[in-house]
Amino acid sequence: MTESAPGEPWWRGGVCYQVYVRSFADSDGDGIGDLPGVTARLPHLASLGVDAVWLTPFYPSPMADGGYDVADHRNVDPAFGTLADFDALIAEAHKLGLRVVCDLVPNHTSDRHPWFRAALVAPPGSAARRRYVFRPVDDHDPDRPPNDWRSAFGGSAWRRVPSPHGGPDEWYLHLFSPEQPDLNWDNPEVPAEFRKIIRWWLDRGVDGLRIDMAHALFKHPDLVDAGPGQHTDFRRNHLMPFFDQTPVHELYRQWRTMVDAVPGERALIGEVCLFDADRHARYVRPDELHQAFTFELLECDWSAPTLQNTIGRTLEAYRRVGARPAWVLNSHDATRTVTRYGGGERGLRRARAAALLMLALPGAAYIYQGEELGLPQVDLPDEALRDPIWERSGRTVRGRDGSRVPIPWAVDGDTNGFSPEGAAPPWLPQPDGWGTWSVQRQTVNLASTLSLYRAAIRMRRELARDIAAHELTWWDAAPDMVAFQRGDEFGCALNTSDRTAPLTGVGRVLLASVPVQPADGTLLLPPDVAVWFVPT
Repeated sequence: MTESAPGEPWWRGGVCYQVYVRSFADSDGDGIGDLPGVTARLPHLASLGVDAVWLTPFYPSPMADGGYDVADHRNVDPAFGTLADFDALIAEAHKLGLRVVCDLVPNHTSDRHPWFRAALVAPPGSAARRRYVFRPVDDHDPDRPPNDWRSAFGGSAWRRVPSPHGGPDEWYLHLFSPEQPDLNWDNPEVPAEFRKIIRWWLDRGVDGLRIDMAHALFKHPDLVDAGPGQHTDFRRNHLMPFFDQTPVHELYRQWRTMVDAVPGERALIGEVCLFDADRHARYVRPDELHQAFTFELLECDWSAPTLQNTIGRTLEAYRRVGARPAWVLNSHDATRTVTRYGGGERGLRRARAAALLMLALPGAAYIYQGEELGLPQVDLPDEALRDPIWERSGRTVRGRDGSRVPIPWAVDGDTNGFSPEGAAPPWLPQPDGWGTWSVQRQTVNLASTLSLYRAAIRMRRELARDIAAHELTWWDAAPDMVAFQRGDEFGCALNTSDRTAPLTGVGRVLLASVPVQPADGTLLLPPDVAVWFVPT
């Protein structure tokens, strides 16, 4: 549902639904979600009212990191279907009025990519090795990596490999798993190749590309040490020598020019995991990316002052560059809000309230599959875990699999409608009672989380003309309440406290995360509840 003002592009105020392809819908019974499965379930997204669907990587991959280790950027992994299946998905999505965004993974490739295979059999200093970040072994200390950089999945970010033909060993950089060698973006051959990849998918009909780790492509030219605590204070990660380097902005200016020349409001969407609002906003200056995920809301504590401060700082930074945020509460990399906010009934109340807050804010919003069902994080058994973080951390960090469990479509059945009956077990096991959260059950329940999301997105569309052009004005409310107004006809309030709080100046209630009703212009807002209303 687009909240953009009339004449503005869809991405400026749209709602996009993230599909983790492997866990969305399995059409052929092998226990793995696939592109035909997504196509068959597109009516669910159309009924939800979203503008676009973002597909996580479906490219050929050894799956060392859930498909983010890409071996071929211009094809479909057989586990997910074929290019013909992708074309059919695009056609059906466009028929339903949905745009399609695909993942672009430019920071690294798979170690099975033809480029990296060629690099491993090429000598040091060769053209094949210059496509990646290789550095020589120090003869005086051969076991010491080139610097102190750490992999996001644990351990050093460097792996030592022998050179062929008896040459000297070298190290290669991998900010993630060793199976994901980092590309060398200072080598002109790399950006040239990715310009071709981008144009190839745009020509195939995609409406946008979500750029994985968009802030990480370039590294400090001297590969200087990051220093102690490099991954402990994530809110200062823009200071890391492997993030947010100046050349990335010129790259995105070039990409923006290329993409804007293609008809049809195509968009470049950055996964920019930076928490300095001003540095983050630089990525969406008028001549750079069209949109960038705002992760600060996802990282917020359940606290009205923290939420208001985060929202205010973000909007102000974006205002200075003439852009709007793309808000995120959930993703395939994060613990689901229901569990993050305390779990059980309390966590669900807070997750529903947070959804109304996010959808009331200026800008775009991203919904992760199952968020609209109020799914909790699943506590999987050790033997089921697939995330490389589990092994790389010495089995001390459980990783992200708990938010990637195949979603439930039906109340009953071996896989709750994820796969056809009689299929292989899902690639990650669904917990007992998973059907309680299913689309089937929630569709007929007007009080369900699914019904709340449908109502909120529909109302957001209806209100778009009145509120899209308006930023928010904060209300003077109770200390544990976030309250604001946009235009003359729309207000939103969220009570984060553990007690009922009064909110004055409320006329008609438009929508609430639980039923509420004002009396004489005052609304008694229960704990962990959000409301949309018409101000008096």
